[in-house]
Amino acid sequence: MRQDRLVHLVARAVQRRAPLALDQDTTAYRLLNGAADGVPGTTVDRYGAALIINLYDEADSRDVQALVDALVDIVDTRAVYVKRRPTSAARLSTAQVATLAPSFPACGTPLDEEIVLERGLRFLIRPGGGFSVGLYLDMREARGRLRARVAGRTVLNLFAYTCAFGVAACAGGARRVLNLDASRPALQWGMENYGLNELDVDPYDFVHGDAFDWLNRIARREQSFDVVIADPPSFSTVKGRRFDASRDYTRLATACARVTAPGGLLLCCSNEASLPRETFHAACLRGVREAGHAARVDSYDRAPDLDFPRLPGDDGHLKLLWLVISD
Repeated sequence: MRQDRLVHLVARAVQRRAPLALDQDTTAYRLLNGAADGVPGTTVDRYGAALIINLYDEADSRDVQALVDALVDIVDTRAVYVKRRPTSAARLSTAQVATLAPSFPACGTPLDEEIVLERGLRFLIRPGGGFSVGLYLDMREARGRLRARVAGRTVLNLFAYTCAFGVAACAGGARRVLNLDASRPALQWGMENYGLNELDVDPYDFVHGDAFDWLNRIARREQSFDVVIADPPSFSTVKGRRFDASRDYTRLATACARVTAPGGLLLCCSNEASLPRETFHAACLRGVREAGHAARVDSYDRAPDLDFPRLPGDDGHLKLLWLVISD
């Protein structure tokens, strides 16, 4: 792609995100979103002073340096990182991850850690920390909506990662938030995010383990939560058991519905682009029925339109189904 064309596309994308750039309470958002912004196979995420370029299979590797140069010319940044994303990172060695997602920037001064804002909440980002740097930007509006709906309620945050949903729920006045994840380092990171926001850190609310094991344990105890959040990875293996969102989401929805209190909210999430919205919708409702409950669709959302634009006819990768559970 010609340099002048690339500069034009970056400038246009930056202008589109002007409302976010002017928002002093939000310093993390997507700056360039693939084909919808004219650069197929390429995204650029802004995390405060750091920019992260993500290259997928359809990206033209010849344009990488030109894109870095265009970003440095147009955007106020201290470091630009480049990550070449494989179809699946689940089985990559540490050395392979380091090659594809270097810990040092392609341009600028290394930023080991960066604190960003999302609607006034603070989150710790590690730009050179492999493929997952600490905050999934496409969930911004979902976290905001959760924050507005949980005052006085109990929340179960499954697949919590760095506990961004947990931070949002606590900031919204939730009575209790239980964060559960299969990664101890992610939960420790989550505790750091709590501390950044001056939230109480109770180790009992950061549980390491397999989501299905804990859902079964909670159900056996006849415990329930007013709000349950299920945001699993598209593919994972825990304790030798594989999870594939396209194949196994009904099973997950069933387990979640069993521990959602009557009248409570169940948020089902998937970022698996190959999973059609209609199929995901049907799988979630089928799972609730198999748990012996009924559900009313409260809303069915996508990633934020402002910084995650889509081409005409493109459903987008993210699916967020809010369900109200009843007997």
